[in-house]
Amino acid sequence: MNLTLSVLDGEGRPRAQRTAADEVFLVFRETYAEGDVVAVETGGETGGETAGEGTFVHLSLDDAMAPALVFLKGGRFALPVPFGPRRKTYSPRAFSGELHRLSVRLARPEELAARRDLALNPYDDPGNASAFPHASANVETRGEAVFAARNAIDGECANDDHGFWPYTSWGINQDPNAALTLDFGRRVRLDEVALTLRADFPHDAWWRQADIVLSDGSRETLNLAKTGRRQGFPIVPRVVEWLRLERLVKADDPSPFPALTRIEAFGHEV
Repeated sequence: MNLTLSVLDGEGRPRAQRTAADEVFLVFRETYAEGDVVAVETGGETGGETAGEGTFVHLSLDDAMAPALVFLKGGRFALPVPFGPRRKTYSPRAFSGELHRLSVRLARPEELAARRDLALNPYDDPGNASAFPHASANVETRGEAVFAARNAIDGECANDDHGFWPYTSWGINQDPNAALTLDFGRRVRLDEVALTLRADFPHDAWWRQADIVLSDGSRETLNLAKTGRRQGFPIVPRVVEWLRLERLVKADDPSPFPALTRIEAFGHEV
């Protein structure tokens, strides 16, 4: 399968581009400008692991960000280069300077066969509709990037502060009806869900209970503790396309600010 990596300007014109079969690298020797987009495209079938209308790829779009195995639907994924407030959710080294190494390759069979966190995607973005998993929410604190739903799946787990990288989190704006949806973009088999609560105590409160609703119609109730440690909950294995975290029950705590640092969903590809 041919893979194309591009850096496009605000008008969609290539500033740099490279195409290769199965694995491609792009070295961009300029400074990013506001409006630039990093794009990945697939095409020209020559092999590769697929599921339905998508392709599994291993992304590494900046050397200051962790690589990720994602499911690419529609043949194209575009990530706007972060500027302004959006920069606060990325490492200060990410997308900075005059030398950048980007790469993408087809996922290997052994990678897809392994049990892994199917929620992880540091390249997720609010406008993302093609690289899965993807996180979205019905509310985010003040609409600020540092409290966006994508932060819960970016892989960062530092949680004793808030408001800037690496202390990214999903904030609910004190809304008891807040819910976060995790879309896998295909059918997966889950066997465990884990939450890491933000623990900037005493600034933060915490949830004593939360529900996980799954696309097969089932529901799991999670009893949570006041801790900054990861809290894992094994579930009966089931095949689903999405899950939703909802019915967040705040503990009796003076602070009005419970928040989520990370959600993990462990299992296998179907």
